[in-house]
Amino acid sequence: MKNVILMFAMVTLAVTNSYAQTVSLVTDNREKLLFGLKVGTNLSNVYDTQGENFVADSKFGLAAGGFVSIPIGTYFGIQPEVLFSQKGYKSSGMFLGSSYSMTRTTDYLDIPILVALKPIENLTMLFGPQYSYLLKQKDDFTGGSLTTTQEQIYTNDNIRKNTFGFTGGADLNVVHLVIGLRAGWDVQNNNGDGTSTTPRYKNMWYQATIGYRF
Repeated sequence: MKNVILMFAMVTLAVTNSYAQTVSLVTDNREKLLFGLKVGTNLSNVYDTQGENFVADSKFGLAAGGFVSIPIGTYFGIQPEVLFSQKGYKSSGMFLGSSYSMTRTTDYLDIPILVALKPIENLTMLFGPQYSYLLKQKDDFTGGSLTTTQEQIYTNDNIRKNTFGFTGGADLNVVHLVIGLRAGWDVQNNNGDGTSTTPRYKNMWYQATIGYRF
């Protein structure tokens, strides 16, 4: 994961420097209402809250959506986002003397509501709660000569039924270009009837995106 972050940071610096050289005037947009679109990738996994011997490998997935930057003065703001976000994990092992592998892909609608700290015009630090709605789950299983795929689509009209989590990171802003890094994790499941539960297996993910703000 460190190598992925380092590579992304190097590419980010190269793209930013190249882009900045083509712009003769940089405008401070911290007090402007801005809309944007972005696309990138998640590197996700799950962890066992009971700490037992559960081992899974990370997998990449798509992250794409939009955001609104709402200023509250020069140095503070609120940034709600709506994202299509793929998470999941890979696992492998032995079962009844045969090796197996399984990849789970979960499609979510993520809605983070982030507090934005803007110490300088080119940097925004973000942190806040996120509400995730499960749209689809797909399991690809291979074991011996058996290969199967199971897919389930979810419909949820109750906005109180969601997974509550936290996410945070930073955006690098160069005129219209926005390069973002995030990390996030699940906290609890809200059941829609006023109760909540702590899932045994929770998502955690790193996210890298590039976007354009208007």
